[in-house]
This record gives sequence, C-alpha cells and structure tokens, in this order.
Amino acid sequence: MNIKLQTSDTFRYVFLICASVIVMVSLFFMQRMADELAIEEKRKIEVWAEATTLFITADENTDIDFISGIIEGNTTIPVYMTDDKDSVLFVRNVSKKPQAYARAIERLKEAGNRIEVMISPDDMQYIYYDDSHLLRMLQYYPYVQYAVIALFLCVAFVAFASIKNAEQNKVWVGLSKETAHQLGTPISSLLAWTELLKMNNDSAKYLPEIVKDVERLHMIAERFSKIGSQPELLTTDLRETLRHAMRYMEGRISKQVDLEMKLPEVCVYCNINTPLMEWVVENIVKNAIDAMEGKGKLCVQLTPKEKIVVLDFIDTGRGITHREFKKVFRPGYTTKQRGWGLGLSLVRRIVEEYHKGKVYVKQSEIGVGTTIRVELPLSSVYKK
Repeated sequence: MNIKLQTSDTFRYVFLICASVIVMVSLFFMQRMADELAIEEKRKIEVWAEATTLFITADENTDIDFISGIIEGNTTIPVYMTDDKDSVLFVRNVSKKPQAYARAIERLKEAGNRIEVMISPDDMQYIYYDDSHLLRMLQYYPYVQYAVIALFLCVAFVAFASIKNAEQNKVWVGLSKETAHQLGTPISSLLAWTELLKMNNDSAKYLPEIVKDVERLHMIAERFSKIGSQPELLTTDLRETLRHAMRYMEGRISKQVDLEMKLPEVCVYCNINTPLMEWVVENIVKNAIDAMEGKGKLCVQLTPKEKIVVLDFIDTGRGITHREFKKVFRPGYTTKQRGWGLGLSLVRRIVEEYHKGKVYVKQSEIGVGTTIRVELPLSSVYKK
C-alpha cells in the first residue's frame, strides 16, 4: 500500500515539474518575441521621427507625398510630440484623455522612450512613444492565459479529489457493512455454543474468557455496522471511555510498554458514540505501540479547554518526518510491511466526520517520539 502511495506522490511531483518547465519555456519564448517586437517598434518609430522631422523642415524640393505616407503608416504605436518644455503639440494613436497626457509623458521619459527632433539649432522638439496594443497583449497575455489554466486545474483537482473521496467513502461503507454482515453469523453461533457450555459444569472455568471474546466480536461487528451511517451520540464522561479502552489494551500489550493516563479530577462530558470512540483510542494506541516496537512509554493525557477537550497520545517511538504528518491519516499509508494503513484513516473518519472534531500529529521527532492530538467539542465539565 505504501509503495502505491509513494508512486502516486512521485507521479504528482513529476507532473508538477513538467508543467513548470513547460510554463517557463513558454514564458521565455513569449518574452523573447515581445523583446523582438519592441526592438522592431523602436526602429519604426525612429523612421517615423525622421520622416516627421523632414516633413516639418520640408522645402519645395522635398517629396511630401512619400514622407506623408511614412507618417500615415504608423497606425499602431502611440506617440506624443512635444516642444522643449514637454507641452504637447500633437498626438497619434492615443486613446487617453488630454488630462492624462502629462502623466503618460512623464512615464515615457523615465522609461527612456524619447527621440529628439531638432527643427533648428534654437528649436528642439521631442517624440515620446509607447508600446503598441499588440505588444502589450503579447507581454501580458501569457500570464492571463496561465492564470486561467491554473484556475481550471484547481477546479479540476477539487472535483477529482471530491470524486476520489466519494469513492473511498463507498469503499469504506461497503467494507464495513460486509464485515459486520460476515461477523454476524459466527457470532450468533458462538453465543449459542456458550449457552450450551454453561450447562456443562466441566467447562465452567473456560466460559469467562470465551464470553469475553464473543462479546469482543459482537462489539467489533457493532462498530463496523455504524460506519456509513450517522451513529447515535450520547453525552458521556470521556474519562470513563478512556479507562475502559485502556483497560482492554493493558492486557493485550507487552509488559515492556509503560502506560500512563493523566485524567482531570472533574467529569469531562462530550457527545460521543462510546464504541466508536473506544475504537479511536485502541487504534491510536496500537499505532503508538507499533512505533515503539513493543518497548517504551505511552502517556494518554486528557485536558478540557474552553470549548473543546484535548486528548494527547504521547509515545516514545521512532517518530516520523514533518512531511508525513498528514500522510499517516491517508488510507493505505503504512510503514509496516504487512500493514493495510487503515487504522489512522479510520480514526480520522470517526473523529472528524462523526464527532465534528479534529485529529492531527501535534509534534514528532525521529528517534524521540510522536504526539497525536484529538480535539472534540466539549459539552460540560463539573465535579461529582
């Protein structure tokens, strides 16, 4: 399972890298085209300025028609012709209002888009030129295009993620219902056999353990049957739920694991489904014990806040990297060779979807340990 997730992540990174390279190469060529067009426009405006100068200083031997043709040929590049004090004499291909001429001329002067026109030794005029509409489009269009593409990809990604989550939910529900159904028949049969064994006095010493296991199977079937439907939430003292779940775990883990519970002296009431919340505790505890490889310390700490109750599971296991903080809750993610990676995924589903809480890795350090935090809405706190 973990290999598949790593492959998926690798594919995602490769896709992002390829997309980034395509965007950068495209931007490079578009910018190169814009630069070449800007150079070409500068050449044209220089020719236009020369023609304008000739037109202004023309005598009877000047071919006015030819010069006029050059001047009239500029239909795209905005130009402002001013005197030596930057007072506008005339404009061409300019859509701005006269009130905006001064600001435009100041901007073009700072950009260096100015050509000197010497009418006479005592008469200097200037031609200020701006980028054509085509050049501006060429400069800005790629960014607009990529923004639209990025928006489309985001919408597609969200839609794909929603569809994927819906499919995962169907798998979860189907698996849970089928598991509950398959467990139902042998549990009913075992219950009948236990009743028969009770009638046989010789088997009385085995009955308590058999009854415990049958009740455990019944509880597991009940838990799975609740997945996929909204479970009933009852106001419950969370301390009792923790105690019951931890008592069950204490008899089934290595004696080299030191279990510690830090519970408040006051009652901590939350609206929970007890079987499902015990399942959350058991899964997190099992995950912590696996991380400690059956040896270490696990502290379960319950702390009521203003509007929530915080439940921390602090282990001394091998720890995880920061990039794995969210991955550990994804279905199929596991570091064990024979693991299915469903435990913490199920925890998140129960806490967040059914109890409107939060579960996340609060902190972790390689070789030191991990803290998993569960936050649940708080109903009330009071002393008995």
